[in-house]
Amino acid sequence: MNLIHRVYCRSRIWRAHVRALLPWALDGISLERSAVLELGPGPGLTTDWLVPRVGSLTCVEYDEADASALARRHPGVVVQRGDATALPFESGSFDAVVCFTMLHHLASFAAQERLYAEAARVLRPNGLFAGSDSRWGPLFALAHIGDTCTLVDPEALPARLEVGGFGHAETDTRRDAFRFRAQVN
Repeated sequence: MNLIHRVYCRSRIWRAHVRALLPWALDGISLERSAVLELGPGPGLTTDWLVPRVGSLTCVEYDEADASALARRHPGVVVQRGDATALPFESGSFDAVVCFTMLHHLASFAAQERLYAEAARVLRPNGLFAGSDSRWGPLFALAHIGDTCTLVDPEALPARLEVGGFGHAETDTRRDAFRFRAQVN
């Protein structure tokens, strides 16, 4: 992430956005007794929101400094530094995999598709993959100058998830974001 992005993703403004986004992204999904894997939490504002709402939480974060800081802040959460396109877990390890506003940070569509396949692999039968990502807008574009940005088309995402190993997949959009849900067969 570029410097603008790093500062913004640690701000009170972003924290308020997360507090509004995650209830919408996970509306109607119960994770209270679930073993949940969060992909790409960055500085962990999404993790802060998830901790009291899940059975157990494991996070995989690519950035070493973010992973270390998150592990110190949440000693009850298993935090691993790693790549979401090559997860270090056995198949069928989790009830749910979630990720929020991180898919566009992957360098290519191929990397996104590897993430989808890995999410499907580590889920138990009938496991859920859910989350959200950003839609293009002028401020979004400004924040990504000189940064990795591979936008996800919410209309094309269900078919891409099905190729990745999911059965029923759906998306829903709002002005600045979209949410998605897919279930492993």
